[in-house]
Amino acid sequence: MATDRSAADQAMPAWHELAVDAAAGRLSSDPAQGLSEVEVEQRLRQYGPNRLPEGKRRGPLLMLLGQFGDFMILVLIAAAVISGLVGEPTDAIAILVIVLLNAVIGFVQEYRAERAMAALRRMAAPRAMVCRGGHVHAIDATELVPGDIVLLEAGSLVPADLRLVEVAALRCEEAALTGESHPVDKGLAGLPTDTPLAERSNMVYKGTLVSHGRGLGLVVATGTATELGRIASLLAGDETLTPLQKRLADFGRKLAWVVLGLCTILFAVGVARGGDITLMFLTAVSLAVAAIPEALPAVVTISLALGARRMVRQQALIRRLPAVETLGSVTYICSDKTGTLTQNKMQVARTWRPTTDAESFYRALALNNDCSLDAQGVAQGDPTEVALYRAALEQGQDKRVLIAEFPRVAEVPFDSERKCMSTVHRVPPSFPPASGG
Repeated sequence: MATDRSAADQAMPAWHELAVDAAAGRLSSDPAQGLSEVEVEQRLRQYGPNRLPEGKRRGPLLMLLGQFGDFMILVLIAAAVISGLVGEPTDAIAILVIVLLNAVIGFVQEYRAERAMAALRRMAAPRAMVCRGGHVHAIDATELVPGDIVLLEAGSLVPADLRLVEVAALRCEEAALTGESHPVDKGLAGLPTDTPLAERSNMVYKGTLVSHGRGLGLVVATGTATELGRIASLLAGDETLTPLQKRLADFGRKLAWVVLGLCTILFAVGVARGGDITLMFLTAVSLAVAAIPEALPAVVTISLALGARRMVRQQALIRRLPAVETLGSVTYICSDKTGTLTQNKMQVARTWRPTTDAESFYRALALNNDCSLDAQGVAQGDPTEVALYRAALEQGQDKRVLIAEFPRVAEVPFDSERKCMSTVHRVPPSFPPASGG
């Protein structure tokens, strides 16, 4: 079982400050061989699984009981009980039917959403290539422990916080963590202790993506001890009521006090004027039941359920019905753009060519490009280059075929001053160099 102390131990050293050998020594790990299975089992017990906190999950029973927690629902249940006690079974049954209908609608929506979320989590379960005992294995990322040696390549999702021990033209997209939209070049040199997170070029962090190159990384933090885990821990907390829930609860309390006051006055005046006590009590109770808006909770729930269904059509999954109303109450949204509102992906919408030779244009897009296709045919690399390559591929210019016909013999990498990248290929004399920017 993981402890608070073990999590703190993982986060203690400034890993970006340490040299590769020093970092490996702190974790008693060999970058060439990795950990043994015995060491892995011991560390898994010590540090726990490499998993972020997911919050409390409610079972079906608690999910159903939660539908009866609203103050207005409690008032309706009380009204139904009182109606039954005073000999009004029809009113009691009608109120209970409305309460149950409200609960069923809310339960069905939330249960379906939870099942969909669980299915998405299973589909997105990450895997990692790890070196243990001198052999490479593919394992669930949750089984990683500090000291493991992880293999990284283009397209890999970084499964934990890693101190890099080997790089080959490695670049990572860290938009999910730092907001930086451009891939970050990685290296091995140690850095000062006070280096900001976004500038730690010898580290890669859980949740980021390898866009180019390959490398080896030493796991230095897992689970809640990772930078992403710290953010998740800060965001974890008790759920607050939505504006609509607060207003309905306030309305229910005020209505209860007003009805109680009116019924008390009616009962007192009736008795003072010589009315039968039993009759006046039944009259007051009938007034109380009649004053309760039985259909209000059901109307609200049905409206929210319809809103949730419309959101589903727009590819948005609503776990809790009140969230629909919360979004409608938002005045301002302050959010990082890259990776949150956008996917850090681009596509070519329009092209401008100085000549009518479209074939040469798209051939240049494919050749003057450093992105690659993985085994599934998905382009990996810098988002700009991926967009250009996709545009070329749509026009029949496949880099994998072209590079054999026009091998690259020289290149001038992209830099901020030239704002372009140039490549030279072995081609017929009539074919010009390809340059992009």
